[in-house]
Amino acid sequence: MKIAITGCNGLVGKRVVLWVLKEGHTVVGADHVVVQGIDFYNNPAFSFHQVDLRDFDTTLKLFEGCDAVIQLAAFAQPMDYKAKVHNDNVVISWNVMRAAAELGIDRVALASSVNVLRGFFSTEPIFHYFPIDEVHPCEPDEPYGLSKLIAEMQADTIVRRYPSMRVASIRIHCFVSTRMARAPDRKDYFRVRGDLWGYVQMDSAADAFLRAVTVEKGRWTGHESFFIAAPRLAVDEDWLELKEKYFPDVPMKPGWVESGTKGFYDCSKAERLLGWVHTDYT
Repeated sequence: MKIAITGCNGLVGKRVVLWVLKEGHTVVGADHVVVQGIDFYNNPAFSFHQVDLRDFDTTLKLFEGCDAVIQLAAFAQPMDYKAKVHNDNVVISWNVMRAAAELGIDRVALASSVNVLRGFFSTEPIFHYFPIDEVHPCEPDEPYGLSKLIAEMQADTIVRRYPSMRVASIRIHCFVSTRMARAPDRKDYFRVRGDLWGYVQMDSAADAFLRAVTVEKGRWTGHESFFIAAPRLAVDEDWLELKEKYFPDVPMKPGWVESGTKGFYDCSKAERLLGWVHTDYT
């Protein structure tokens, strides 16, 4: 397949490009900045385009001839909690999906985030139940999480008008290497309680994005969101002990296995529809 990957020079983008190339696909990479010294720039299956995806016509031209789009271009945190992150993210995600629709590209994967919840960037993390699944209410109180939630609403809108399209919103967690999953800055348990001490290994996340645009069309249709997180925590403590200490009033869903290695997220939907299971690649 010929796959356009936006935000290809970013932290997530670079790993997704490498994974997609490794699996034998051709990549049209796009970013608003040029970064020197990236190995895949010399790969004959990769072409780079410096573009501003806030311009619709530019986005449309970029995607010509592509079979699928993986949309990663976005600010990855709220910055000053004012306007730019929200406004740019929302414009880019709409341009990407609308351009794909215009060109008949019916396989799109979006980088969403666990921050569609009221989590790490919020004034106070609020969760309604554990484990968290895709039915959990999305109630962000900051511009980054809101921009991701709006992108998911845009996807709902696109597939209503273009029912042949299939869009996956990949709600990735803290994106790290296996070695960095338990970095020292994760040890302030109270400060990071909003991300529920979780992570996703970077190559495993890249695998989810590729699966979202390559899995057979009959597996699912329309727009679906998927939580993508490791089943174990980025800390050594038992997750049930952390829950009782920091979220004692949050109920547990019946039937969830009470295991110290189970974690706060239920990613079974990604396994069922994408065939994705988290792996801690070395």
